[in-house]
Amino acid sequence: MGTANRSSAGRKARIEEMRRAEQARERRNRILTVAAGVVIVAGLVVGSVFLVRSQSDDGGSDSVASDAKTSGSFTTGKDGVKTWKGTLSRNHVTKAVKYPVEPPVGGDHNPVWMNCNGDVYTEEINNTNAVHSLEHGAVWVTYNAKAKKSDVEALAAKVKKTPYTLMSPVDDQTDPIMLTAWGHQRTVTGAGDPGVDAFFEKFVQGQQTPEPGAACTNGLSK
Repeated sequence: MGTANRSSAGRKARIEEMRRAEQARERRNRILTVAAGVVIVAGLVVGSVFLVRSQSDDGGSDSVASDAKTSGSFTTGKDGVKTWKGTLSRNHVTKAVKYPVEPPVGGDHNPVWMNCNGDVYTEEINNTNAVHSLEHGAVWVTYNAKAKKSDVEALAAKVKKTPYTLMSPVDDQTDPIMLTAWGHQRTVTGAGDPGVDAFFEKFVQGQQTPEPGAACTNGLSK
């Protein structure tokens, strides 16, 4: 009888010990859950503050334009290529940017580039996306309403065969046909101007490229 009582008491003790251990685990789990929740909430708060500050720094809206933090001026070489002498900032922004020249040759730009794998756009594109393409080493062919249709068609055919190029109309540019790379620009008289091939040869993925080898696909296609 005494043995049975001792056995029963031992079982109760073990059960009680297991119950206490389980309760302790539950308390630990609750503490860990609460702590994890606090960390997550804190992270969300910090992230929200960072996002708000970032948006504030960026103007918070695409409709608010800012300077490109670009300073300097062009110098023109004997080959007719104008080279920007000064600062060309490279920050990613989501707002519009006021560039000092049209088309722009560099400066702050949108995080998404325009596809520039021989892409021909028949409507104007956003400068901020095109500048990102220039950063990747693309040559941007632009024209306005004064350009001859035959020249536009011939240049479009050349662009389509040339990776790291893109083409689009820019109504506000001063000359009928212009070629632009990061930090460089020139006017040409037409598709047959020898300056076209020379510019492509020198600046398509040329030494001026801030990010050589960066993609010209998987960006914005209009």
